[in-house]
Amino acid sequence: MSESVAQPKAPKGYKQTEVGLIPEDWSLARIDDHASIKTGSRNTQDRVDDGQYPFFVRSQQVERINSYSYEGEAVLTAGDGVGTGKVFHYINGRFDVHQRVYRITEFSDHLDGLYFFYQFSTRFYDRIMSMTAKSSVDSVRMEMIAGMLIPVPLIHEQQAIAEALSDVDGLLGALEALIAKKRAIRQAAMQQLLTGKTRLPGFTGTWETKPFAAVLTRLNVKAHQIQARDYASLGRYPVIDQGQELVIGFSDRSDKHLPCPSGGVIVFGDHTCIVKFVDFDFVVGADGTQVLLAKADGCTRFYAYQLQHSGIEPTGYNRHFKFLKERDFLVPSVGEQQAITAVLSDMDAEIAALERRRDKTKQIKQGMMQQLLTGRIRLVKAEGTK
Repeated sequence: MSESVAQPKAPKGYKQTEVGLIPEDWSLARIDDHASIKTGSRNTQDRVDDGQYPFFVRSQQVERINSYSYEGEAVLTAGDGVGTGKVFHYINGRFDVHQRVYRITEFSDHLDGLYFFYQFSTRFYDRIMSMTAKSSVDSVRMEMIAGMLIPVPLIHEQQAIAEALSDVDGLLGALEALIAKKRAIRQAAMQQLLTGKTRLPGFTGTWETKPFAAVLTRLNVKAHQIQARDYASLGRYPVIDQGQELVIGFSDRSDKHLPCPSGGVIVFGDHTCIVKFVDFDFVVGADGTQVLLAKADGCTRFYAYQLQHSGIEPTGYNRHFKFLKERDFLVPSVGEQQAITAVLSDMDAEIAALERRRDKTKQIKQGMMQQLLTGRIRLVKAEGTK
């Protein structure tokens, strides 16, 4: 005779449901009881660069189009493709939709559209993964959306939750726009300063053109290199290889660590052509990681900026260091190199600070969603309480 497993008792004021613990005065609702679910009719080739209206396709990127088929409030999600269960959009206005994008509209008086967007985008991926035996979902069936249950408080509480999360999204959007603006300014400054088109105050004279061998030297770092299989997620020393990320892993191998010379080094990806400036001790990653240092009369970071601005174009998974060795460099005096580097590094620091603020705001939003969308934190008093 089998014994049933006792369910943990819900805290006072809460109840256990099919979607987890929610407040007692919240209910569960099927999506199709409170909204209309349909797909669009457009094809990807209907998009128009700089079009007048948003055009939602199966991607987080919103395209543009010069006509619209729909007007009003809608939540959209990809019906198939790599974005299945991961792509969500909210719109209130004129727009158009790809034929394999689901359009959820006509919300009832008991469901706020923006509140629904936050609930749906948080829960839908787990919903579709629970309905398949595979590790991924190829396409979304109508029933996956229609029969989905979402927690529903009274409409005024939905609106309060949506407003709070929307305010954070507004801050994130403003930060992203500011970061993009600062990056554009930095790019323009690099174009002017690294080519001598704009000179900083106090500097004159002609820049020289010098070959690679006259300005940079390659360090022999074989003794400091480890294989990719030896990368750890934690450790004393960061591991730097030729990949996109500055730090790819960690290592405790003190015998492998490379003491970073004063003034830093350039890490060049022989296969990837990615250029990084590093000014701390590290362990060298797997094959293809080249480490460069400026000659005694040069500024390493200045040459890193030059290579980041105008480097070697990759030609597939080939060796590219041979092309770098054939490159010429525009070389001002070391004083001007240092002055240019100071300007650009200040810009980098400002952008990095904004990116940290953005990432912290994303973490705050994630915590808010976990608390507000489950009713663990209430923005309005529960019904019946004083």
